Amino acid sequence: MMKSAIIGFGTISVVHIDAIAGNPGMELAAICDVNEALAAKVPAGVKFYTDYKQMVREVKPDVVHICLPHYLHYPVTKELVEMGCNVFCEKPIALNSKEAELFCDLEKAHPEVKIGVCLQNRMNETTEELKRIIDSGEYGAVIGARGFVPWQRTKSYYDAQPWRGTWKYAGGGSMINQSLHTLDLLYYLCGDVKKLHAVVGQTNEYGIEVEGDVIARLEFANGANGLFFATNNNWTNESVQIRVALEKGVFHIEDNTLYKINPDSSREVITRAPKLEGIKFYYGASHSRLIARFYKAVAENTDDYIHISEGAMVVRLMDSIFRSANTGALVEV
Repeated sequence: MMKSAIIGFGTISVVHIDAIAGNPGMELAAICDVNEALAAKVPAGVKFYTDYKQMVREVKPDVVHICLPHYLHYPVTKELVEMGCNVFCEKPIALNSKEAELFCDLEKAHPEVKIGVCLQNRMNETTEELKRIIDSGEYGAVIGARGFVPWQRTKSYYDAQPWRGTWKYAGGGSMINQSLHTLDLLYYLCGDVKKLHAVVGQTNEYGIEVEGDVIARLEFANGANGLFFATNNNWTNESVQIRVALEKGVFHIEDNTLYKINPDSSREVITRAPKLEGIKFYYGASHSRLIARFYKAVAENTDDYIHISEGAMVVRLMDSIFRSANTGALVEV
């Protein structure tokens, strides 16, 4: 039985707790949070700590999950890695490209431990099948792609956790918090982005610092064009949409389903993926698969997991989007 520990007992930790509980061979041994009042909500049999270093020394977990606010991801992971811990870190890996490079350097400097990043939507069945179709070449090369994230975050969302609305602690708004996974999938599926031109803004009146709306035109390395649109100011949370046009076919992901778009615009179902239960139905539902993959890599000492270095590209893309928006110009990534 492999022992797990979680640092940060907030909203996203619940998804990790459920994933651990649903994976045979894993046991959640401890949870750490600076808020002592949360101890009453810890599952039965799980120890509660307010000092994560003490928790690691006493529990000696095989894997520590980082479910903290963004600004703590790198510094806390660094301390854990230097203590010899394997770490599974929630997205994003960093607030900006400079910090992402430090994270990559940390990974290189400590080959004795494993640091995984939570980009679970890469393991959605719909993503895996579309990736297989693209890589097979059966339908030719990618000629275009788009990713839409039409979500809603109310003022109460930012009031509940004020760090979410700040550059210093969140590193951004709708991109880094809500649509990072979609931006990651665009280059994961279609290849490197060479240049982009973006507009970033805020169409709510919440008084927060970070962006709520993003539109970017992408130029992929193979010459294909892409469109990325994300907002936190929709009237509700709708399904993420990803469409990839190949030379001989168009494919579309929506509502956890991969479709082939026929010439008459009708849709043919290729595969369906499980949905996450509850109010977060619009999230990807592959945390359990990704976490199981990481634990297997730890147990068998393999490299078969999503490395920190793989999570750095989306941070560079976000930085490039902000740079383009600030200069009003097409920029190289």
